[in-house]
Amino acid sequence: MASRTRVLLDGTPLLGARTGIGRYTSALAEELASMPDVDMRAVAFTLRGWRKLRKVLPHGTRSRGMPVSARLLRQCWLRAPFPPIELFAGFTDVVHGTNFVLPPAVRAAGVLTIHDLAFLDSPGDLPPSDEQLPALVARSAERADIVCTPTRAVADTVTDRLGVPADKIVVTPLGIDPAWFTARPPSETLRRRIGLPPKQYLLFVGAAGPRKALEWLLKAHENTPDLPPLVLAGPGHASNGDTVRSIGYLSDVDLRSVVAGAAALVLPSRDEGFGLPVLEALACDVPVVCSDLPALREVAGGHASLVPFGDVEAMGAALTSALEASPDAPTLTARRTYAAGFTWRRTAELTVEAYRRAMA
Repeated sequence: MASRTRVLLDGTPLLGARTGIGRYTSALAEELASMPDVDMRAVAFTLRGWRKLRKVLPHGTRSRGMPVSARLLRQCWLRAPFPPIELFAGFTDVVHGTNFVLPPAVRAAGVLTIHDLAFLDSPGDLPPSDEQLPALVARSAERADIVCTPTRAVADTVTDRLGVPADKIVVTPLGIDPAWFTARPPSETLRRRIGLPPKQYLLFVGAAGPRKALEWLLKAHENTPDLPPLVLAGPGHASNGDTVRSIGYLSDVDLRSVVAGAAALVLPSRDEGFGLPVLEALACDVPVVCSDLPALREVAGGHASLVPFGDVEAMGAALTSALEASPDAPTLTARRTYAAGFTWRRTAELTVEAYRRAMA
């Protein structure tokens, strides 16, 4: 029997509220931990709180922390490949940077996941703590043996903007939990607890931020008669009376119910690397309206209403049409069948293939 591949995973995204990258890292870790030919460990790049990592990893997974602040580590890694990850975490076959930054290594192969490159065009959207991110990502991509991207659209952008050869990139689409296919609308108890409207509602899922282009959605919602209230699920949002309601960050169980009960899910992003809520909504028979972007076109696979970015009138019309449509059984089956093709197991299998290529 061949020896197991030793993988050191950046588990930092598992700490704190999990949005897209946190959910990706969590699902990938769960799948890798179940693979008999993979020996996975995780590391957190944070001076404080890294001990919490062992509580959120799959049972039995070993974890390590870097007793240095993330800011200092990034400053060091931007200047030189020091300190190497082995100094803190021991030897491994592969180091996987799950969140844009790849730690330098002495002997280990390097795999880097780049989720999108929106920050290259809008560096002002980055918080001060991430001002070095563009340079770090470029340096990490240069250092990596293999770069993983969630879509072909991002892969093409990585080649165009960072000069990464196409044969050095592996597309590893994200997956969805099977529980989405059996999700049911929220109970009255849940509605009252989190402040959902009593009847129909439109839904946005994601953290607040300029890249999500909520101003466009809010204007379209305000200017289009007879639309139900808009619900914003995720951290950082604000409510605006009865027409726009923020319900904050939700557990996975509550989120599935909230999505399943929506009249439509809308994703008005200016830029996306994948757009996981699109697939999750399709899995529970909820119509999707989203920006007409390369990654969202790719992920939606013809099963969403695509709107030219920034077109207020078109967004309002698309939302109205989504509410009025009554899809037949074959259409609903096609949506669910399509969404079922995206599994976290497949994500992990493609990622392990990337590890092997990196080690070759």
